[in-house]
Amino acid sequence: MGEYIGLDVSLKDTAVSIRHLGKRIWRGKCASDPQTLAELIRKRAPDAERVVFETGPLSVWFYHELTALGLPAICIDARHAKAALDMAANKTDANDADGLAHLAEIGFYREVRVKGYDSMLMRTLVAGRSKLVRVATSLSNQIRGLMKTFGLVVPSGQGGVFEKNVRRLLEGEEALARIILPILEAWRAMRVRAAELGRQLTAAARQSQACQLLMSIPGVGAVTATTFTTAIEDPANFAKSRSVGAWVGLTTRRYQSGDVDYDGHISRRGDANLRSLLYEAATTILTRVHADSDLRTWGLKLRERLGFKRAAIAVARKLAVIMHAMLRSGELFYRTAAA
Repeated sequence: MGEYIGLDVSLKDTAVSIRHLGKRIWRGKCASDPQTLAELIRKRAPDAERVVFETGPLSVWFYHELTALGLPAICIDARHAKAALDMAANKTDANDADGLAHLAEIGFYREVRVKGYDSMLMRTLVAGRSKLVRVATSLSNQIRGLMKTFGLVVPSGQGGVFEKNVRRLLEGEEALARIILPILEAWRAMRVRAAELGRQLTAAARQSQACQLLMSIPGVGAVTATTFTTAIEDPANFAKSRSVGAWVGLTTRRYQSGDVDYDGHISRRGDANLRSLLYEAATTILTRVHADSDLRTWGLKLRERLGFKRAAIAVARKLAVIMHAMLRSGELFYRTAAA
């Protein structure tokens, strides 16, 4: 039997623990660099069976680099590992590494599918654009709030209309203009950069057959389609389309103990950004999309019976299932079952 290695990764240093035949044979630290770690593992554990570390900010980089260097890297669910690691009397990086090495040795862990670099690149593009849009919105709200203090109410409007209204109201207000105009310039810069990333995202979605397939659903745009395809990657990763709803965190949590048995709120596990986009798409389907479809009709009936929020969550969950089924079958969205 070979050695089992546990890595507790942080930004600067990584705690390393190596076990062999049920005993720890080495423990130490090294820089959080895959090349350095690979050299240490080859020296201390030439017959490494598993190299285990938790999900985290560096997990994608570590997994791909260590795998490329020929090491059996395994990324495990941090929430699953936490129950075992919390059993240690003291919470230290060294003890966490020992616990991960022990989990690797006994095989008691839940392996996480690590996304490829191409998928992560597209997800970074979506995240970067979303961040710029949020910053621009925050700046525009800040401008409205500051000007309102002086009795200058900016009329509703976005983009160029918003900028014209602000500049018009600042005429004759030189002291206030010296404060507001720099913020307005920052707001414009954020919008320009967000538009640039938006064009990149749209171009990528047009070149992706999977994104074009998903965008045939009324209410699903380039951002939602790109985020979904990069999160799923290969439809074969899920044996059943129904599993996608639970994976995104849109299924209810259940608690059962003795005579107590009830369903709670949705679990909210998995990709929070994807879950938010699916909910936004479901809201659009229920409120803004006028094209009839079985999905919209079903959602509207739920809204009458359960209320808007619960109906939107149900539509978002079903939308995730439908989108995965479309990726697996390669068929366009049918508005009616008989179509």
